[in-house]
Formats: sequence, C-alpha cells, structure tokens
Amino acid sequence: MKLVFLILLLLSQFCFGNQNNYVFGWTQLNDSELMTPRGGTSSGPNVTLDNTQSPFWKKIQDENLTKFEKDRLAILAMQGEYKINFDFMETMGFVENYMPAKPYQSWGTEFVIVVEDSKNFIALQHIMVMFFEKEDGTISEPMVMKHWRQDWKYQDAHISTFIGNSTWEKQSLPWTKRRGTWSQTVYQVDDSPRYEGFGAWKHLANSSSWTSNETKRPLPRREASIRDDYDLIIGTNINTITPSGWVHEQNNNKVTIDNKVVAKEIGIARYQRIKDFDWSAGYSYWDETSNFWNKVREVWDQQIKFKKIKVISNINGDSLFLRLFLLANDYRNGDLESIDDIETIINQHCSEESGY
Repeated sequence: MKLVFLILLLLSQFCFGNQNNYVFGWTQLNDSELMTPRGGTSSGPNVTLDNTQSPFWKKIQDENLTKFEKDRLAILAMQGEYKINFDFMETMGFVENYMPAKPYQSWGTEFVIVVEDSKNFIALQHIMVMFFEKEDGTISEPMVMKHWRQDWKYQDAHISTFIGNSTWEKQSLPWTKRRGTWSQTVYQVDDSPRYEGFGAWKHLANSSSWTSNETKRPLPRREASIRDDYDLIIGTNINTITPSGWVHEQNNNKVTIDNKVVAKEIGIARYQRIKDFDWSAGYSYWDETSNFWNKVREVWDQQIKFKKIKVISNINGDSLFLRLFLLANDYRNGDLESIDDIETIINQHCSEESGY
C-alpha cells in the first residue's frame, strides 16, 4: 500500500504548494488566478534549516586549489540533506491571445548521496523522504522514493541530445567545445535518460556556478499531464553552490516540434540544508536496494551507447517506472532473483537505431 501511495505521488508531479500570493512578472494584469500558484495543498512538519557553512563550500575557497579541484568540490558540494522549494513562472508568450499559465510551486525533502566518484566522473543520487501532516494534525509515516540522478563527466566527448518523440541521439563534441567543461546528465526516477548539457564552472572569491549550453528535454512532469500545446523544453541551466546548499536556475522556452515557441519561463529549485530530520527510512531503502539500482544503471549504460535510442515509457498499459519500482520492492523483500528481470524489462521499453 505504501508503494502504491508513493507512485500516486509521482504521478501527481509532487504537487505540494503553499498557496501564497504569487504575481511576480505580471503585476500589470488584474488576474486573481495568477495570485494562487498551481500545486497541491499538502504540508509537512516544520524543518530546521542548517545555516552553518557547508564544509565543501568552505574548501572551495582555498586559493591554492586548481580550477579542476574546485570544479570537483563544487559538484561534491551538492550532496547533503535538503528541503527543496520549486518555483516556476511563465514570463512571456508567443501565440495569439496568450495568457500566462498559473505559476507552479512545490516542495520536497530529500538527501543527495555520491554513488560513484572517480577523477573525471561523479554520480549523485537523490532520495526523497517525505512526511505529511494529516487532517487530525498528526504526522504520517515516512514516504520514500528514489528520485532523479545526475552524472557529471569532465571533458565529455559524447552528449545525449533529446530530439523529440521520446528519442535521444548521441552527438560528438569537438575538443574545442568540451575543453575544460563538465557535462551534467540528468536521469528520470527509473534511470532512463532525461537530458544532458555541458558547460564550464566559474569560481569567484566566494561563489561557484556552472552554466550549461542550451539543452533540449521532454516536458517536465509538472506539465506533461496537463499541457498539449508544446512538445519539448529548450533551456539553459545554472547550478550555483551557496554556503548552505545550492540553487538550480532554469531559463526555458516551451517549444513545439516544428520549432515554434509557445512561451518562456523561469524556474528556481532552492536546496537548503536542514538538520534534526529523520532520514533513516530513506537510508534503509537505499541500503536494501542500491545493488538493484546499480544493475539498472548498468543496463541503461549499455542502451545509451547506441547512436539513437527511443524510450517507450508505457507499453499496453505497463509503465516502465512502475515495473522497475515494483521489481525493486520485490528485491527489497527478499526476492534477490528479481534483479535478473531488469534487462528484459528495459529492453522491452527501448528501441535502438543506427548501431553503435
């Protein structure tokens, strides 16, 4: 039952809002709808912010470090235990009779751990641990969900580019473009590809930021089930390390498959370190399923080597992420042989073209 609830949360796009007034950017419109952001009404217990300086952030300030060493520390600084607030707002439109969509707000609590760390490669896994305040004022049992993953690779020679129609294409980067850069590859909750961009870290005296090239990606989960007027996002990502966490900024165009821009939006995901929070259910889940998800990553690595890959998320009503999450639950409950079904499931949802 708990797993089913978690999946319902995923399908509902993690919509947990504050219902605050939210009119930034559209103060010339007398529209009460814009004052109430889209998002659910669920709330959780109060959390305690950890306002101490992150040890990684402090290390980055060492003037004796090379830029490469600072780059690595900035990426590693993203690990930690966080309250996240998500804010998105359309800022302009490009279609006849355009009216801005309602702003979007949500929140979550999750920790980020390092699952692989070598000289030129770092993989970070996000795990959600959510508590909700029930109608009677009591707090729910913890709800745990393996969330997204981000891989960072130095001077990456090949980038997986989303080209629409659930398809990703491998593209080569010349040395002149990739020199000194890091690629960031973002994966869905089931470890299927989402988007990949590349860019350089810039370090000032007390600030470290990475800015991507313009990247294409599928519709965000917060809009995939309610919008059909555009087909992909084309945007720029900025990740900035702060003394108490990090911030992910987005500058996005909502684009149709024939390259017409419907609207432009800005977004901020603010990761703030928290303390005195019970993360134990999430760490237990990862301890008990990490081998399973490691195998999932290995299978996807083989798929992504192809020149072009199409991911079919739903086959005859069977969802890829649901099948994998249920299988992970079987593995966690002692069915260790379930790990052998991973490759079959992923292969059923993938189509490769053009060879290696």
